Amino acid sequence: MSQIIVDSAKTVRRLSMDAIEAIPESLFDVRPEGFNNTIRWNVGHLIYWMDAYQSLCFSAETAIPSSYAAFFNSGTKPADWTGTPPDKEELLATMARQLASIDEIAPERLNEPLPAPLQFGPLTFHLAGELFNFGLMHEAMHLATCGSLAKASSVQ
Repeated sequence: MSQIIVDSAKTVRRLSMDAIEAIPESLFDVRPEGFNNTIRWNVGHLIYWMDAYQSLCFSAETAIPSSYAAFFNSGTKPADWTGTPPDKEELLATMARQLASIDEIAPERLNEPLPAPLQFGPLTFHLAGELFNFGLMHEAMHLATCGSLAKASSVQ
């Protein structure tokens, strides 16, 4: 079962990268009416959280620039950015490095307990696999948002 989660993570990341590659960067900073964030924010957010999930699940060292937290952590938004966020090329390169790191996850590690139960809102995670699997759903949700943003931005 754990190998299935690792394989699913690689599939989700490849699908994400393909979809994001297909979106013109000219749409990355458009925030259509009814949306809280932009494509750039959503892509950075899924990168930020994949890094966090790997750290929380496997005690991995962070592999992204420290500036990503100010740009892409939960609760951030482009309207508050004071610096220049990464461009599409850097975001895709970071996603590719994360894909390579996913490929290195030993499936048995997903059965390991977290150092302490982790609570996200109403959800409690006890095992690395539970949290990492949640991360896959999180990525898929933000990928769907990117698609919706691209469609909404194209009609403006």
